[in-house]
Amino acid sequence: MKHVSEFPREIIEIPDIGIIMRDGTRLSARVWMPRDAEENPVPVILEHLPYRKRDGTIQRDQFSHPWMAGHGYCCIRTDMRGNGESEGLMEDEYTQQELDDACDVIEWAAAQTWCNGNAGMQGISWGGFNCLQVAAMQPHALKAVISVCSTVDRYADDIHYKGGCLLGENFGWAANMLSYSSRPPDPELVGEGWLDTWRERLEAQPWLWEVWHEHQHRDAYWKHGSVCEDYSSIKAAVLTVGGWHDGYRNTISHLVENISAPVKGVVGPWIHKYPHYAGPTPAIGFLQESKRWWDKWLKGIETGVENDPAYRAYVIDSLEPKRWFDDRPGRWIAETQWPSPNIKMDTLYLGENGLLKTKETFGGTISSPQDCGTASGEYFPFAFSDELPDEQSDDDAKSLCFDGEPSEQDVDIIGAPKIMLTVSSDKPQAQIAVRLCDVFPDDTSALITHGVFNLTHHSSHETPSRLVPNQDVDVHFALDQIAYRLPKGHALRVAISTSYWPYIWPSPEAATITVKQGSIDVPIRNTLAAKDEWVFEEPVGSLPWRTEELRAASYKRTIETDPASGKVTVSIDADSGEERDLEHGLISGSWLKERFTIHPDDPSSAKARAEWEQTGGRDGAMWRTHVLAEMTCDESKYHSTATLQAFLNGDLFFEKQFSGSVLRK
Repeated sequence: MKHVSEFPREIIEIPDIGIIMRDGTRLSARVWMPRDAEENPVPVILEHLPYRKRDGTIQRDQFSHPWMAGHGYCCIRTDMRGNGESEGLMEDEYTQQELDDACDVIEWAAAQTWCNGNAGMQGISWGGFNCLQVAAMQPHALKAVISVCSTVDRYADDIHYKGGCLLGENFGWAANMLSYSSRPPDPELVGEGWLDTWRERLEAQPWLWEVWHEHQHRDAYWKHGSVCEDYSSIKAAVLTVGGWHDGYRNTISHLVENISAPVKGVVGPWIHKYPHYAGPTPAIGFLQESKRWWDKWLKGIETGVENDPAYRAYVIDSLEPKRWFDDRPGRWIAETQWPSPNIKMDTLYLGENGLLKTKETFGGTISSPQDCGTASGEYFPFAFSDELPDEQSDDDAKSLCFDGEPSEQDVDIIGAPKIMLTVSSDKPQAQIAVRLCDVFPDDTSALITHGVFNLTHHSSHETPSRLVPNQDVDVHFALDQIAYRLPKGHALRVAISTSYWPYIWPSPEAATITVKQGSIDVPIRNTLAAKDEWVFEEPVGSLPWRTEELRAASYKRTIETDPASGKVTVSIDADSGEERDLEHGLISGSWLKERFTIHPDDPSSAKARAEWEQTGGRDGAMWRTHVLAEMTCDESKYHSTATLQAFLNGDLFFEKQFSGSVLRK
């Protein structure tokens, strides 16, 4: 990334502006704007998050918001209530209170003398979610949004459930949020009452694991905030962006296909990061693209964005799989329409002899060991390290596999493959994972894309029903979106397993699935791009965050089998390091340890453990929070425990414990 410090307009930064909500709660905002905004009013761009502007998202904020402010915008980065230096308490994700607060901030900003009356909203992940949700509420001043790595469906495509299956990350995210939200405000900004605020915040902390496990079906809880319930409610112009190595890669297609407001989609080779500094490279000039978007919809400047292709996607080349790539070779394609008439479905049938061009009935069975799935990679890779899918042969050996013939030419797979199966189960509850793999001439197996499905949801995610043992059911679902070039001489493999640990939580009993017949529709692009069909500018940003490193960051992921017990453990040790801000002196750091353990023969042996530590403060007022959480199960219930501890200058300041059980529905 090229860093710049001179801009068309001189900027000022305000570290803490108080914005009062309709109920009197004060939200703290960090603001960047042109110095002359009173004389030459500018639009507002809001990013509304719980992740702490002072020591949480500060690194990426420094890259982006000063740059945009220097080009004629007021960038407002609010801490949601109950986080950072904002008053109040946070109860859950995407509450109506959260969305109302964002609308209040937009209304306040649009009324200021330095604002031209127009507002945009942007964000990645949580902020990408809530800018779509706020757009659906249609606040008058909100004219455009940029949503990165987000979802339109909180049940089908978030960190909690997928295909009706319980994601392992649902537990991890509950521990994560308990840790994130337990941190105190900065005394430098809030004053002497910071300890009272911290204690009130700690006492009110929820253990969201219980809430999310009470809603195991697609009910009203998940429909709230799912903009797919009414795409027509979004009137603001939407730029939607994502990455093929991110868990939220489907949203771009869904939005471009379904909303009637002006909309464009961009998908790169990236993990869960903004695309001007994301990996694997190539990164793009995301700030320049954003400015084009804002200039058109917030200033009325003709930038031509409305004439951009509907869908721009990076087609990743086939590479020998490994846990991380610094760079992902490939090329950009541009589709003027989406869905594209240039993409056709190629139907392949599952048969005794592999993937076939003709339909046949057969009787393949599979009952996978419970540790099948350890090569899956993280749900949404974040760490610029070993979180991507590994070589798939071990998981393939634990699956029912169907191989096609080696391809006679390069083939571009663009879109969401769709699987159709007729299956039966010998147990009343069962689930399957379906992987589409690239098989190299030397039998190396690389994951292209995958999908998971709870078979009791074959008729409905809202009102699932137990299976009748050994009775056939028809199931069909889409695998995740992808843009991938299968090289000449490589073959496709469909791998079906009954477990996928730790990506999804296991079924109550180990089931044997019989596949009677099936097919997969593979989306093939007729035009094989020989070079980039679209060229983005090189990434730029403002000057980076100035810090002193106190502890280096590190990441380690291992898979081990205990020789005595036979249990398999996936271990993740992620240390973000610790740094001191050279502007205001605040120290911040964190580390995480996760353990996912299971016995290959026993689904009830599944156990997840997460340990989070956050550190911060200044000399004389150093704080630390520690979260230790565990999840286990039996055939009828899920169980969890969690302990939250807070320390001030090494002494225990607060402790709270949680425990509970929830029926498996």
